[in-house]
Amino acid sequence: MKSFSKILAAIPLATAALLTGCALREFGQTPEDISSYENLPYFADGKFFNLEKETPFYPDRVCGGNAGWLRFFMPDPNAPKVPLPTVKLNREAFAEKPEALAVYWLGHSSFIIELEGKRLLVDPVFSNAAPLPFVVRRYTPPPLEREELPPTDYVLITHDHYDHLEYATVRYLRDKETLFIVPLGVGAHLVSWGVPKEKIRELVWGDEFSEDGVSIVAERAIHFSGRTYSTRNSTLWVSYVLKGKQKKVFISGDTGYSEHFRTIGAKHGPFDVAFFEIDAWNPGWPNTHLFPAEVIQAYHDVQAISLVPEHWGVFDLALHPWDESIRMMTELADKDGNVHLLTPLIGQKLIPGVTKISRWWEDPSPPSAPHKGDRQN
Repeated sequence: MKSFSKILAAIPLATAALLTGCALREFGQTPEDISSYENLPYFADGKFFNLEKETPFYPDRVCGGNAGWLRFFMPDPNAPKVPLPTVKLNREAFAEKPEALAVYWLGHSSFIIELEGKRLLVDPVFSNAAPLPFVVRRYTPPPLEREELPPTDYVLITHDHYDHLEYATVRYLRDKETLFIVPLGVGAHLVSWGVPKEKIRELVWGDEFSEDGVSIVAERAIHFSGRTYSTRNSTLWVSYVLKGKQKKVFISGDTGYSEHFRTIGAKHGPFDVAFFEIDAWNPGWPNTHLFPAEVIQAYHDVQAISLVPEHWGVFDLALHPWDESIRMMTELADKDGNVHLLTPLIGQKLIPGVTKISRWWEDPSPPSAPHKGDRQN
């Protein structure tokens, strides 16, 4: 009986030890040698910083509820009441040869982009968005399992926050025939998780990686980084420009609004498609994410033909009802009259100019049911 009592008493300790171990591996590793960073105009005192504006937090301006971390442990009041329509995928859903331009939105900021024969995987996250499995849980499952990912030429990471960089997915991909393109400093996380150094390319703002007719350019964003409080801004954050011989794509990454969009448009535009984050804005952190009206302005700034909203539909990161941002976006786009908005279902293959899309969030119905408002994009 005493032995059984000892076993029971040991369970909480063992559980705590297991969770601590899980969290520690998820934290990753900060760069050890920063000597090569010190001449960068946006690095000082061991930290990266934004050139245009900083990302303050104003507790007294937060709207929509309690912004404290405890809310991520609780049931989400902003989640949809019904399962969102999703197109299920597996490896067989992808052609052996990638399209000239096609997109699969996997939810939130995760994408598969096919560009002129190359396949790129952007910010792949398939589970929750925190170092512990029961924190910041998804309210929409991914459309495919990470084990069903098709062969991928490049994995692009915009920054090291948990909703963009996932330990389990990096571990799964570390032995695959793929190259990781990441902001400066993020390579240290990958190496600590078993990715060989020769499979990692770290970029700073303005750097370009080119191979087999496709170029990947890292450009500025207004954000911050860090997987723990003590490692904030130890690694860089970026947006990406993807260039083929015929097609060009822009990926905003997480960002606030600034003149950097106009600069990117003048330097690299026009773009066939631009992916912009539309959710997680709040007056309490005004420069960290784009407000809906700023998305419209940024879309025009970069000179994009089509706009694909991302960074929504999976996590409640900023006290929004799950569909608030997309409803505001479509209303603003309609009012503007010059916005070509593409809103695929999660998992739907999107070929601009070919694929039928809909405003499916207006009446989310089971995946097997038809969706009203289908239109040619």
